[in-house]
Amino acid sequence: MGGREGREHVRVAVIGSGFGGLGAAVRLRREGITDFVVLERADSVGGTWRDNSYPGCACDVPSHLYSFSFAPNPDWPRTFSGQPAIREYLEHVADTFGLRRHIRLDSEVLMMRWDADELRWEIETSRGELTADVVVSATGPLSEPKLPEVPGLAGFPGKVFHSARWDHDYDLAGKRVAMIGTGASAIQIVPAIAPDVERLTLFQRTPPWVMPRTDRAISAVERWVHRQLPFTRAARRGLLWGIRELQVSAFTKRPNQLGLVEALARANMARSIKDPELRAKLTPSYRIGCKRILLSSEYYPALARPNVDLVASGLKEIRGSVLVAADGTETEVDAIVFGTGFHVTDMPIADRVVGADGRTLADQWKDGMQSLRGATAAGFPNWMTIIGPNTGLGNSSMILMIESQLNYMADYLRQLGMLGGKVALAARPSAVNQWNRQVQARMERTVWNTGGCTSWYLDANGRNTTVWPGTTGEFRRETRSVDLGEYEVVRVRERVPVAVAAAPAAAPSPAAPPPEARTADAGGAGLEAAGADAAEGVA
Repeated sequence: MGGREGREHVRVAVIGSGFGGLGAAVRLRREGITDFVVLERADSVGGTWRDNSYPGCACDVPSHLYSFSFAPNPDWPRTFSGQPAIREYLEHVADTFGLRRHIRLDSEVLMMRWDADELRWEIETSRGELTADVVVSATGPLSEPKLPEVPGLAGFPGKVFHSARWDHDYDLAGKRVAMIGTGASAIQIVPAIAPDVERLTLFQRTPPWVMPRTDRAISAVERWVHRQLPFTRAARRGLLWGIRELQVSAFTKRPNQLGLVEALARANMARSIKDPELRAKLTPSYRIGCKRILLSSEYYPALARPNVDLVASGLKEIRGSVLVAADGTETEVDAIVFGTGFHVTDMPIADRVVGADGRTLADQWKDGMQSLRGATAAGFPNWMTIIGPNTGLGNSSMILMIESQLNYMADYLRQLGMLGGKVALAARPSAVNQWNRQVQARMERTVWNTGGCTSWYLDANGRNTTVWPGTTGEFRRETRSVDLGEYEVVRVRERVPVAVAAAPAAAPSPAAPPPEARTADAGGAGLEAAGADAAEGVA
């Protein structure tokens, strides 16, 4: 890619068109930046809410909190809206803010490489190549389905698909179906398909804590009031936010206070599950909150149906059309639905990002993901991620975290503009390490680390690289602006002309820069880095 001319160049390339990517696009336009593209691998916008279209798919965050503050929706149909309404909302955002002209559909990013000589990113997509001064990766942690390696799966004669790749052309009615997993998707799918299938077998490795979901239709009167009196929807959003902020200390500092919540979850189960043996299989042995708390008022009633079986053991192998659990239970089925989650702590996009030293982001993160304020990684100048390491939440809306990161992105671009010329900001390794030491120190007492479970929040080394150990208000303060002291300011180093005739040994070349101007490369050959003093002088 490097060195070839004639390629399109943009100021900013945004990767992905879910909440993070569309939010970044709106913020760029509000900052007066129109020289950008949004690269989307699919044929429409929506991200997670486009890909996940399984029966019963809905959000477990209240609708009025699960939307952009700059794009309130007075017409949410339900208090916890379903996938079609959320996807429609994202399409509406793309239209309302004039984003379509920037969006490149069917443009999967295959590779991104940092050009240290030109201080820009070279981007290879499925539809061609381009370059960008800045890359904003908004692919999200829930974008790549994770399938377990089950012996015999390749020889299964029936239908197999992941919940995030639902096959709507395959009719489950009258079929014997196996549901693998008991996460957020599974507890929505089970009650949605149980009435139609001949038999549904749920393979449960670890039972989840499930709280009732108080979902209801939002009346026409409520929606009219929210349209006519905008302060009412703002008040509703503020109340939903405030309640969740007050809950954070129990998750992050005082997990023992969650005992009452466990009692409520047990009561929710007892209302529908009368069989003591089944209730015992469904009762978790870890502290509530250690894994994601799930919301459903239909899950337990569905498990009590006569055509639904629970296998309280993980899937071990497949022999033809027979699924064999770790406890030896055998079940013959026609179709398998995997609700086994996503590549969260090993995001595949990291394999496609090559930084200043020629290493991929995946290689740098092989011992665990880490970034500065959830946004930038050492060795990857002018590259940032939305919903990066340790920005996830256990009890509130990710849109709040996304908007905080958009604030950081906007100030990052402002700083580049004020520095002037061809320039890049490279996160200092010391700053990245310090930030992550602080985050991990706070993580030690949280329920996610002390609750006695193994969750998808933890990476292969048992380190929590997913969740933010504080309130959304704290994170917003931490990402309000860019501290240039945490970055190296990188400029293109001037080329020194080569003298034609040899100069006397004692006489310095007039073309040579003074010794104090010669600095070590910061991000690859041909770069000049301004240290902390220079950065402070600019701020």
